[in-house]
Order: sequence, then structure tokens, then C-alpha cells
Amino acid sequence: MARKAAFFDIDGTLWNEKNEIPESTVKAIRALRKNGHLAFLCSGRTRGFIQAPELFAIGFDGIVSGCGTMIEYGSEVIFYKRLENELVDYTIRTVRHYGFRPILEGREFLYLDEVDFVDEFYGKKLKAELGNRLRGIEENWGKWEISKLSCATDSEGKEECFAVLAEHYDYMIHNPAVAEMVPKGFHKGKGVEKVCELLGVDLADTFAFGDSANDLGMFEAAGTAIAMGNGSDVAKEAADFVTDALLEDGIWKACKRLELI
Repeated sequence: MARKAAFFDIDGTLWNEKNEIPESTVKAIRALRKNGHLAFLCSGRTRGFIQAPELFAIGFDGIVSGCGTMIEYGSEVIFYKRLENELVDYTIRTVRHYGFRPILEGREFLYLDEVDFVDEFYGKKLKAELGNRLRGIEENWGKWEISKLSCATDSEGKEECFAVLAEHYDYMIHNPAVAEMVPKGFHKGKGVEKVCELLGVDLADTFAFGDSANDLGMFEAAGTAIAMGNGSDVAKEAADFVTDALLEDGIWKACKRLELI
């Protein structure tokens, strides 16, 4: 049997907004690996924001993070795309000019200014999950180390801002208030392709599990794309099939259907 590779988004796919992971998901991933297949985290989160012990306890062969800007296999980093600080400086100044609130996302740390996210759920979530891995943008000016960023875009002029920065970034628009900005040409699918190239896995033998707009590149690259039942309409429309929701054993049922377990 040919070795296959499965790529799993984190938020909305492996766990919900409370970071709850169904036991059936854990069993499915462990079972497919026992059957000789590979399992990778494949997240829009950069590596600095993938720290939860409960994720690593599941057992993965590697991590594609930051929308394909960093790849790990085992304990080795086999690829990393860093944004130059001169570009980051320009980007911060530009997005703030248009009223955006940026979150810089890196290999070790995330950076935001707390004043931008006072009393907001996402700011509190980041602080709770990251602890001292969450740092201020202003107080670390010029010292950032990042590969992508996200912005709260609940302001006027967003289309003009996107146009100004278009030569540097591709955009994943989650909703009118949230956008991810990734180095031009990068997305999760590039990470999937690179993993297959390095490990000798046929792209036809890959499976991508996701739930949102930043999974579309992964869906396009993989041999089979599976959207979670709790996912967005755009993810469901792009998938080869839609499994049940995260908390309804969606990953387990899909893995059974695909004969990975």
C-alpha cells in the first residue's frame, strides 16, 4: 500500500473555539499513522502560535505552519520564509494609515499592541494561549521576526490598502473584519507540495482537512479535500466532500470513508 499523507488545519478542524479536541479525532490520527501514513499539522498559525501540548500529544510527523512559510519534519526545520524587517516596518505603517490593527506572526513570537484589542475575545485568547510569547509591536520596533501577519480590517479604505501592498502579499479574507496577509505566492498548498517533494509522496495520495478560506490553497494542492461540517461555505464549495462537524466525529468518519483507518 502506498504511503499517504494527511494534512490537518487546527482551528475549526482539530479543535473548536474552546480548544476542545474530540477523542475520535485523536484516535483517527493515531490509527492512520499506525497504518503507515503520515500526518501533518497544516495551519495558518505561525509556529510561535502552535504550542499547545494537547496538539502535540496527538502525534504528528511534521508541521506546515504560517500558511506554508515554515515546514518541519520530525524535529528538523526544512524550510522557512522570513519577512525582512524593512518590509514589516513599511507594512505596519501602511496598514495603520488605513485604520487596520495588525498582529505580526512569527516563528517564536506573535506581536500586537494590547491597546488595539482591549476587551476583545481574540486578544484575550492570544494572551491566554501564548503568555510570554506574545509581545508588543511598538516596544519591539525593528526587532520583529515574522513570516506573515493578520489584521483587523474593520475600517474604511481596506480595498485601497490591499492594492497598495499587493506586490508584497496575497490576502485571505475571512470576513469584512479579518484578513490574513501572507508573502506573495505562499499558502498552505505550497507547504503540502513541498512536503511531498521532499518525502517522495505523490500529491494524488494526499488528503487535506480544513474549514475556512485559508485552507483553499491546501484544498487545491491535495489529492482529496475534505471540509468540516462546521466550516465556511467557501471551504465546503471548494472541497471534494463535506464530512460531519468537528464535534460530530467528522475527522474519524472521513478517515474511515477514505480507508485511511
